[in-house]
Amino acid sequence: MTAARELTIGVLSGDPDLPYSYGVDGRFSAEDIAAATTVATTVNALDGYRAVAFNNHSELLDTLRQNPPDLALNFCDTGYRNLLHHEPNVPALLELLDIPYTGATPASMALCADKALVRLLAASHGIPVPNETVVDLHADPLVLPDLYPAMIKPNDGCGSLGVSPQSVVHDAAEAQACLRRLAEEATAVRPRALIQDFLTGAEYTLGLVGNPDTGLTVLPPLEIDYSQLDPSLPPILSYGSKADPDSPYWQALQFRRAELDTGTRAAMVEQAIWLFERLGFRDYARLDFRAGADGVPRLLDANFNPTWNHDGKMAIMAGWAGHSYGDLLRMILEAARRRYGL
Repeated sequence: MTAARELTIGVLSGDPDLPYSYGVDGRFSAEDIAAATTVATTVNALDGYRAVAFNNHSELLDTLRQNPPDLALNFCDTGYRNLLHHEPNVPALLELLDIPYTGATPASMALCADKALVRLLAASHGIPVPNETVVDLHADPLVLPDLYPAMIKPNDGCGSLGVSPQSVVHDAAEAQACLRRLAEEATAVRPRALIQDFLTGAEYTLGLVGNPDTGLTVLPPLEIDYSQLDPSLPPILSYGSKADPDSPYWQALQFRRAELDTGTRAAMVEQAIWLFERLGFRDYARLDFRAGADGVPRLLDANFNPTWNHDGKMAIMAGWAGHSYGDLLRMILEAARRRYGL
């Protein structure tokens, strides 16, 4: 009997040798590099797979064309050449080269880049969302919140980019200062910001692995633990909590398994699965919710390429379900293989 052929998995990630504006010092951190290395090492340890790193973006097109992998594990959440607005171009390139890949399509990524549009889609289906106003950052005068405190963040931000303690505003002066800062930092032709209710309840995230047609695995929900954060800081997932080891958010925030009543959990799962399908997610995703004063979780964000590193939220939730990091990567790869019939 002939042994099954080993599949070559192309691990696509950011380019550590290029500038990276999301990084605290404008470059990849040692943690970023180690995370990508861990993915390749873990895939190599799985039976039936051989990992090859694709992280040299200057030669990415030629390398993929000359040595295409059987399946690309698209963890390139930095964007092509580490430019975040070029993130959809990575799967677009894979499609042009007819290379199967994990994760969302370019169209799905482009849709989810507009947070206000995702909110409108969710609200149309009856999914609870924060009250929200979309602000043109070039408008004069700027639109200000009707009620305080309010949360102000970029409409097209990812990884909490642009979110800081000053994003929670308590009066018109703070709101104007926040909006002016976002306008100065914006790179879009018509930059927009979102003014939302500042939700004060518990914050949850729900991870999904698989696909609606072949079965979705719902990972145990996670709750953000703000209990160790300095009370003078607003309890939010700031940019510092995700990218800056020196940030008090990075140092204080913890994650714990969410304790939800049956009805609340069922509603979140139903909403997450509906969004997964309608937004065109594939293979894995993470949906974020936060409760208001009434205790009802509202959709905060839909993440088509959530943090995939070995100590990230997806891996933590998978661990609560009894899955190792290798198990999680295998589940993602197998979900893509079933879609493509590999």
